[in-house]
Amino acid sequence: MSMTFSGQVALVTGGSAGIGRATALAFAAEGLKVVVSDLDGEGGETTVRLIREAGGEATFVRCDVTREAEVKALLERTVSAYGRLDYAFNNAGIEIEQGKLADGSEAEFDAIMGVNVKGVWLCMKHQIPLMLAQGGGAIVNTASVAGLGAAPKMSIYSASKHAVIGLTKSAAVEYARKKVRVNAVCPAVIDTDMFRRAYEADPKKAEFAAAMHPVGRIGRVEEIASAVLYLCCDGAGFTTGHALAVDGGATAI
Repeated sequence: MSMTFSGQVALVTGGSAGIGRATALAFAAEGLKVVVSDLDGEGGETTVRLIREAGGEATFVRCDVTREAEVKALLERTVSAYGRLDYAFNNAGIEIEQGKLADGSEAEFDAIMGVNVKGVWLCMKHQIPLMLAQGGGAIVNTASVAGLGAAPKMSIYSASKHAVIGLTKSAAVEYARKKVRVNAVCPAVIDTDMFRRAYEADPKKAEFAAAMHPVGRIGRVEEIASAVLYLCCDGAGFTTGHALAVDGGATAI
């Protein structure tokens, strides 16, 4: 994949594994300097090592996206290291199986909303002023196909991803004339460590997950990374406020 980027620096939260790591590697492969952030220091440092081994430049900054002081420090570290922020992929998130809505707990609700919604809001709150000051930038938030419709037995998670799309669209409209574009990527089931942990004990569930996509398989992390880079690149300059489903046709049914 070859794309054109006017900027030089990208930030990826939730970059220690899965979609975040794949996207950090993809940004670096395009010649961008990458700040990798996560609570998982070992995984984040591994992502940075992989980027450097491939000839890229990257820095790891540990951050809990639910804490404003840490998010503010993350952005300060980004500017201190590389002088600016051109692209941000707000990918940090959690997924907890709740069962039916009435069986969910307050602790689950607070945890999911804290990371998936407050974390995205805090990141944009501190990213957008930097982009405004430098004349523009692009942000992509990780939502989900669960944010585009119902997700039975995952009602809190679904609500959090609907909220991410709401934040994305609102920010996109607020800053459209200031050259800050904001979009969301909405994956279906993707082959990540999280997916493997959830389904390795029950192959039938894995088969069902594949069958729910008309293409007949689950997605690859590199395919989500490609979508994120497209939404950030110069070729997507007329795209903002969009929630891009990368779902093997699942939402077309």
